[in-house]
Amino acid sequence: MTTDRTTAATGESATTVSPEQSERETELIRRVLRSFDGCGDERLKQLMQALVRHLHAFLREVRLTEAEWSETIEFLTAAGHLTDSKRQEFVLLSDVLGASMQTITMNNEACGDATEATVFGPFFVEGSPEIERGGDISFGASGEPCWVEGTVTDTEGNPLAGARIEVWEADADGLYDVQYDDDRTAARAHLHTDDEGGYRFWGVTPTPYPIPDDGPVGRMLTAVGRSPMRASHLHFLVAHEGHRTLVTHIFVRGDRYLGSDSVFGVKQSLVKDFSRQEPGAPAPDGRDLGRTSWSKVRFDIVLAPAAP
Repeated sequence: MTTDRTTAATGESATTVSPEQSERETELIRRVLRSFDGCGDERLKQLMQALVRHLHAFLREVRLTEAEWSETIEFLTAAGHLTDSKRQEFVLLSDVLGASMQTITMNNEACGDATEATVFGPFFVEGSPEIERGGDISFGASGEPCWVEGTVTDTEGNPLAGARIEVWEADADGLYDVQYDDDRTAARAHLHTDDEGGYRFWGVTPTPYPIPDDGPVGRMLTAVGRSPMRASHLHFLVAHEGHRTLVTHIFVRGDRYLGSDSVFGVKQSLVKDFSRQEPGAPAPDGRDLGRTSWSKVRFDIVLAPAAP
């Protein structure tokens, strides 16, 4: 008997197996890797062969049983059946495994004081309504009013006029508009910055909520003892010609889930002060809020230059 350590490069087994068994498993990997030798796309070939090496290394390290592999297929099948135009269970799976954040981190390299990126999330949809600066994205969504303002600049501090800002968020019940069955559009919109790069709008004060946990991803989190809760946040997608498109959120300072966000999206630079205002406090734009409390936050956005 012999013990071979698994490595991603070789796919060697980490479990005690006989030399004969180890060679059988290794020979299979060689055959699978060779099957991609004729691929004319070098990048695709690299991706597929690396996937095979890492997948087989995992299989051999944990000595996956046939029953466990069957359960894995059933899990992925259930995720596929649940995925539709309004819900993306595979994005959710990527998020809770940290794969989304790792990909984002690798593809948004630090550039001066450019605003950090974070997860896209599964609830962005194209075709949001446009609002004027100072308008209201809530469109009747439940929640406490929140005034959001800031600027969009480049890394040299120059204002970026006409930058497109997409914003979307959950309502006070922790649901996005696409999670309702009535085809509503609420708590999402887009607007453009002014000549000084400024923007402003009304939304709702973010609140924590669970990711959809009624499917296979939620059952997996329960099985491993993890919380489905996301820290309170507001989504942004910011684009301007000649600059790297930014996908990010801002988070509410003091939120109890900042340290355990289920999709690992929190970055300290994105934690902001949402200042609570008492009922009757005058609104920045003179809006009559009656006797309703509200909050306000400032988020200055810096875009990195586009890759050459």
